[in-house]
Amino acid sequence: MTLLEQLSVLVDGFNRRAATTPRVAEELAGLERTVTVALSDGSAYSVDLRGGRLSGLRAEATPMADLTLRTDPRTLEALLTRQLGPMKALVTRRLVLEGSLEDKLLFRKLL
Repeated sequence: MTLLEQLSVLVDGFNRRAATTPRVAEELAGLERTVTVALSDGSAYSVDLRGGRLSGLRAEATPMADLTLRTDPRTLEALLTRQLGPMKALVTRRLVLEGSLEDKLLFRKLL
């Protein structure tokens, strides 16, 4: 499975959870954000959060993303397969979040 396909599965899972969990839908109501995952090999992926749903997954960076996750392909793969937890990746600086504090806290809801 390609990285884009894995991210698509993550997006679909998030959207299902948001649709069936009123608390998540309530927390995300009215938020409009763009999230970019920038990898050390130069590749990037972006997705939009609108109306409590993620959509528009694409294999490109968004220059003015509200939240940017910086990591390497191996760490992203480990995060996606749950071999590495997001908190451990952050603490060990294998994952760096760039954005406002509010948007960084939003990251936890996306996983």
